[in-house]
Amino acid sequence: MATAAAWWEALVAAAAVNGGATGSSTTVVSICVFTTVLCVCLVAGHLLEENKWVNESITALIIGCIIGAIIFLLTKGKNSHILRFDEQLFFIYVLPPIIFNAGFQVKKKQFFHNFMTIMSFGVFGVFISVAIVSAGCYWLFPKVGFGNLDAVDYLALGAIFSSTDTVCTLQVINQDETPRLYSLVFGEGVVNDATAVVLFNAIKNLNISRLKGGLVLKVISDFLYLFATSTILGISIGLSTAYVLKALYLGRHSTDREVALMALMAYLSYMLAELLELSGILTVFFCGIVMSHYAWHNVTASSRITTKHIFATLSFIAETFIFLYVGMDALDIDKWKTSKASFKTSISLFGIIILLVLLGRAAFVCPISILSNNMSGSSERTPITFKHQVVIWWAGLMRGAVSIALAYNQFTFSGETSDPVHAAIITSTIIVVFFTTLVFGFLTRPLISAMLPRHSRAPSRGHSTGTNSPKDDFTLPFFSTDEDASGSGIVLEQAKRSISMLLERPVHTVHIYWRKFDDKFMRPIFGGPQSH
Repeated sequence: MATAAAWWEALVAAAAVNGGATGSSTTVVSICVFTTVLCVCLVAGHLLEENKWVNESITALIIGCIIGAIIFLLTKGKNSHILRFDEQLFFIYVLPPIIFNAGFQVKKKQFFHNFMTIMSFGVFGVFISVAIVSAGCYWLFPKVGFGNLDAVDYLALGAIFSSTDTVCTLQVINQDETPRLYSLVFGEGVVNDATAVVLFNAIKNLNISRLKGGLVLKVISDFLYLFATSTILGISIGLSTAYVLKALYLGRHSTDREVALMALMAYLSYMLAELLELSGILTVFFCGIVMSHYAWHNVTASSRITTKHIFATLSFIAETFIFLYVGMDALDIDKWKTSKASFKTSISLFGIIILLVLLGRAAFVCPISILSNNMSGSSERTPITFKHQVVIWWAGLMRGAVSIALAYNQFTFSGETSDPVHAAIITSTIIVVFFTTLVFGFLTRPLISAMLPRHSRAPSRGHSTGTNSPKDDFTLPFFSTDEDASGSGIVLEQAKRSISMLLERPVHTVHIYWRKFDDKFMRPIFGGPQSH
């Protein structure tokens, strides 16, 4: 036993020296230990799958904290890490597979059917949350004896703590029982992260000294530019991949080439966006949506199965890696030593941030939900009930990897900082992520069970069966054939009916128009099923 303990102490001590970055042998040891811990997380997650209180994120976080404590003790308080965090490593290697898989696996019909509501939550909601968090920090931080931050730092804090992590909630919500609620939570989570990162980058590029009255307009214009160009780039690369796969039919010689081309083009979309100083998250997300809609149907059956599982596996490993590291980072003694904030000040900062996060979510979830219910007729979709609003509000309370990465990006250099104020922000961010993931994550399953009892979560007829109402089958004159439009009176009647449907059910009608356009023009060129 003593020999094993001595071997483990030597192994961890070697991995912990200078953050595990000196010498190739030390790097190999660090990677081996971290990979072993990842395997432990996977096994523990499987064994706790049916647990009422624990999910994958919480499991990885707790194991990370335990491993960090072990390393902390064995190195006599010098370190708690196996590997040193680097926000560039996170943004370049860890985040892309998570976001791409989110776009690749998204239920497109539900996502685009609720597109306006999702975008309202994920875009306008983030702006409201950023405004509340930034203004609240600016007003309350000095009152607890914490200051010395400039305007850009306060705005950056708003973006950092407006990024949500909906993994815990999505693991509990049943997609088949509440399809619209799942779509709203999932869609808002992805769009929210993308918006937060785009807004954060726009804020970092601000020069406050040269901006007087046009600060808000500058932020909004930069955001719109990044959002639009990143989306167009992602769609373009996705369509290019689909066309190449359809035209060349690589699968007749090797399915490996098909899988490799999809994976490499997805990663290329992200890196190209970063090279052009756009939003890689938005680009790779829409690239994933387009690839799943067109390119995925142009490959062989074996390649479809392979790509689906490969992308999901890479995303799962990346998410586990992130929460595992956050657990270890909670015991990073260097940051706690650098931060000279007292215990009372640290608790005050934590309480202020949590309070602002709660208020920031409530400030837009209820108003946007009510607006969405009023703008859509009862026949068009299931309304967002008050209980659904509570679930949506709760789903966005947890903070995760993006918040950690943005905080490191703003307040550290290569994961290190010598500024006590910046170190205090980093430790506060870690505490907020740790607390929200553990406490709110623990309460997610009981809350949703109370809000959405099994008997009230039955799917609506239209969504569960996939059948359309008689109004779905009207003919759209813009895409009718010559035989269908043989008389001008018939065309006029169809136009009147289409306009009437557009006014009555706008989102649904736009979806019908898109399906007609997609079947007639897009699919013959880029592939996919020829009909719905």
